[in-house]
Amino acid sequence: MEFQDSSATSRVTALGNTCVLGLGSTGQAVARYLAKRLGTRVSSVTVFGGKTSQANDETRALQEMGCTVVLGTEAVEGSYDLTVASPGISEFSPFFLAAKACSKEVISEPEFAWRESPSRWLAITGTNGKTTTTTLVRDLLRAGGFVAEAVGNIGKLAITEVEERQAGEWLVAELSSYQLATTQAFHPVAACLLNITPDHLAWHKTMDNYAAAKARIFQNMNAGDLAVISNSDEYCRSIANSLNERGVRVCTLDVTGDPGGSCAAYLDGEMLVVRLDGDTHKLVSANQLAIAGVHNYQNALAAAALALEAGVTPQDVRSGLCAFQPLEHRIEPCGELDGVRYVNDSKATNVDATSKALTAFAPGTIVLLAGGHDKGTELASLARDVVATCRVAVCYGEAGSRIAQAFREENACEHGNLEVYEAAHMQDAYELARSLANAGETVLLSPACSSFDEFSCFEERGERFKALVAQDLADKESK
Repeated sequence: MEFQDSSATSRVTALGNTCVLGLGSTGQAVARYLAKRLGTRVSSVTVFGGKTSQANDETRALQEMGCTVVLGTEAVEGSYDLTVASPGISEFSPFFLAAKACSKEVISEPEFAWRESPSRWLAITGTNGKTTTTTLVRDLLRAGGFVAEAVGNIGKLAITEVEERQAGEWLVAELSSYQLATTQAFHPVAACLLNITPDHLAWHKTMDNYAAAKARIFQNMNAGDLAVISNSDEYCRSIANSLNERGVRVCTLDVTGDPGGSCAAYLDGEMLVVRLDGDTHKLVSANQLAIAGVHNYQNALAAAALALEAGVTPQDVRSGLCAFQPLEHRIEPCGELDGVRYVNDSKATNVDATSKALTAFAPGTIVLLAGGHDKGTELASLARDVVATCRVAVCYGEAGSRIAQAFREENACEHGNLEVYEAAHMQDAYELARSLANAGETVLLSPACSSFDEFSCFEERGERFKALVAQDLADKESK
């Protein structure tokens, strides 16, 4: 398929009086971008930092660039042609609603970046698997000789990349539900929805709101575009049905077999296969991938479908798939000690992510570390999966007791053989797991919880786990 070449320069639309909500990395980047255009496309830039915001070097720098910076309040006042909201600010929050009341429109940073440079975008969303899939799409494009960068929720802000964008460059955007909730015109040439399972309900209020935010990734697609959608849950199937009714090309993701249709990405036994408009490509065997687990086979299929749609050859897709390595904190091998493997899956901050991680290992060989900040999530499905696949579960942290109780109840109900233990903190859980694990088994940190009872983020939690493994390896080598 041919795509219009992208331009490294922004469109010349006048933006008028602009407002930025939030002073985190997103708000700062958007404010700097707008400030550079004061007097040409931008009439004014007003930044509202929020209740807890305070003056610092960054706020002073923005003021020196010509921005008005309002600190310590969420009472948005004025009249704005455009407001760009940071992703942490819920569309249902008083802060957001105050801005909406005095703005012609309120949009997200990815939406703003797309408007500034709208061609050659691919987009990925889902509750789990977004970062792996986004990174893999970028790598497959590069394997095919394209210039490509991963942006969005993955770390690099889209508006930052737009400023330095090369002609012909692909932007591969990982988009969270927060970012999608306020998109309006955003229109990638191909996009993927990996899954929808309960998460972020404090932000979205209901599952229907959450699913609707995810579905917005496809809202402007037409018959020439490609929507890659898993059929693994009811929300995804419903969205796929509505897109089919609109005449959008839907590529169905299925790891259980060929779902039929002119566009599909599926496992045929162990073989990853992508069919686009009736043209079938047998790619690689699942056992040739360095990323393990059924969910990662789905991620690889999704990435391959997007890359093929963008023009990467099947041969380059094959080589790129085989070269791709596990990302940090996502089923990341981090050492072997006394025949026991240690794997860091700290990114598993919800129950669905942990359930998927369990598929990467042989049943009965897993010593699971689960726990952390208690989101109050329903645990029945996780308990079933853990009892079916794990030999030992060590539950820790704020959510530890509740998780352990769910595991024990399921174990008793199913007459299972799961051994359940509790520990106060992650390090205690690690030390207990090490003492319980046998050669040939895997100690898996896949918490099913956020990290905020003990750590600032899942990355810090994963680094701590890896440091514990590294220390034990060093101690053994020194003996």
